[in-house]
Amino acid sequence: MKLSISFILETLKNSIGAIPVTLKLTFVPFLIAAPIAFFLALAQVNKVRFWSRFSAGYVSLIRGTPAVVLVLLLYNTLPVRLSCFFKATGSSFNVYSSVQPIVYAYVIFTITAIAPLIEILRSAIASVNRGQLEAAYTIGMSAPQAYIRIILPQALVAAMPNLGNLIVALVKNTSLAFMMTVKDITQTAKLGAALNYKYTEAYIVILLLYVVICLVLEQICKLIERYLSRYKGFRTA
Repeated sequence: MKLSISFILETLKNSIGAIPVTLKLTFVPFLIAAPIAFFLALAQVNKVRFWSRFSAGYVSLIRGTPAVVLVLLLYNTLPVRLSCFFKATGSSFNVYSSVQPIVYAYVIFTITAIAPLIEILRSAIASVNRGQLEAAYTIGMSAPQAYIRIILPQALVAAMPNLGNLIVALVKNTSLAFMMTVKDITQTAKLGAALNYKYTEAYIVILLLYVVICLVLEQICKLIERYLSRYKGFRTA
């Protein structure tokens, strides 16, 4: 059976229009997760009693939980439970119409992004000589000033390769959004294929688009890493 080139081109055109949704599903959770992960990473580095343990436990839990299980729990199961709860309390709140599917996707992808970000930032912060932080305190800098001006610029240099890998992994994870009826690249291509059962062509389009997006993001991350490398000169042994 020959591949339909015309269908591939048509699906490619339609799926390209869904790229912004895929990018939003990548970067909105990343930006939400980043500050949360930063403070939890700091808690581990500074051994803050409760939050350090919480952070380590959270990382272990999410590492062992497949993202698809979170989709099934939070998107398929949780709304049903909430709907039953609101009905039992006499509330007219409709979970299904009030919360858009993309909101569930943002929440789920944020939850999965926090754990690897904690580990990336923790190791990056720990790689910066602790003496620099103490020196910043001696010249009158506050903790936020010391981290923003001295620690973070150097830590980001160490973290950037792993951050690039994480962003690529998040892009690939967005393909699960089709399970939540979010019209990303995967959902758009699959909907087109369902009309005439040309799934092979649709999957080829999905593959090509994800590969191109990941390659472009990899190059952007390398450029950012090269730009941040100017801070390497500030590091001490």
